[in-house]
Amino acid sequence: MSQRHPMVAGNWKMHGSRAANLALVEGVLAGTVPGAEVVLCPPFVYLADLAPRLAGGAVQLGAQDVCAEPHHGAYTGEVSADMLRDVGCRYVIVGHSERRALYGETDAIVARKVLTALAAGLQPIICVGEQLEDRDAGRTEAVVSEQLEAVLSALADSANGLTALDQCVLAYEPVWAIGTGRTASPEQAQQVHAFIRGRIANRDATISESVRVLYGGSVKPGNARELFGMADVDGGLIGGASLKADEFVAIIAAAVAR
Repeated sequence: MSQRHPMVAGNWKMHGSRAANLALVEGVLAGTVPGAEVVLCPPFVYLADLAPRLAGGAVQLGAQDVCAEPHHGAYTGEVSADMLRDVGCRYVIVGHSERRALYGETDAIVARKVLTALAAGLQPIICVGEQLEDRDAGRTEAVVSEQLEAVLSALADSANGLTALDQCVLAYEPVWAIGTGRTASPEQAQQVHAFIRGRIANRDATISESVRVLYGGSVKPGNARELFGMADVDGGLIGGASLKADEFVAIIAAAVAR
């Protein structure tokens, strides 16, 4: 089994209220067992509320997105990487499938966001994954490769080179298996995770073995342990189940037991 430290990150998406968030955080803190890195990513407006409760504890704070622009300025509605660091974030999700599909984020924009996050001292959780039509057309590897290579090329051309990938986490999202009634098997997840690791190995085999690759396809307590038991699955990026403390804690326990 891999020596990579497992991670479970909760993406709350556009859910929550002050009261509900605090109750959820307390439930997660009370039930989390040591052995996995845990990250919670609430909406922007709640980050400052939750930062003091999570500061210095076992659960890290993350954001769901970041502006690609590296400097402050006239970008109405955007939130900069420096602002996220200022309120206590350590991680930020970049290139989530919903950002790509609903808001038109291109591979180039995602790559810029990765560089901007890293420059501010944030660790990006970089999402890649194919839509249903891509899976049905047999284009899974082509789509994932294109998304991944945009980031790898940007990192390779940056000041720190590909070694900056050590500060990143990858997440594979099979969009066709999220809310469609179709389920990705652990073997299907492993196949793509191994492909992702292989693409990185083409550039640097050492970094390929150390970078964590999370699975983000409707992970639940009932399937988490089997998914996390796959050789190249290093934890999960959790959506709906991260909104229920008992389910999220059970997924964390599955990651610890892998």
